[in-house]
Amino acid sequence: MANLDEVFHLPDLRFVQFCEEKFALNKGIYNTIDNYFFELGVHDIIKRRRLIFQFSLQHCAVGKKFGPGGLTRKLEDFMEQKSGLLQVN
Repeated sequence: MANLDEVFHLPDLRFVQFCEEKFALNKGIYNTIDNYFFELGVHDIIKRRRLIFQFSLQHCAVGKKFGPGGLTRKLEDFMEQKSGLLQVN
C-alpha cells in the first residue's frame, strides 16, 4: 500500500485480510467490531473502517484474547474515550 488512506477503500475481502495480517483479527472478531460500530449509527463504511483500524491499533495484537464479553467491554471503553476526546475539542 502506498498510502494508509487507500487501505480504507479496499474491497471488503482485502480490507479484512489486511486486518488479519496487521492485527491478527479473524473474520468473526472483525465482523463483531464492524457490526458494533454499525449498530452505533456509523453507517459510512470508510468511517467504520477508520474506527476499526483505530480500535485495532489500541486493543488487538497477535495472540491477544478478549474472553467472554471482553471484546464488547473494550469497544465500549474505546467509544467512551472517543466521545471524551470529541467533547474536549
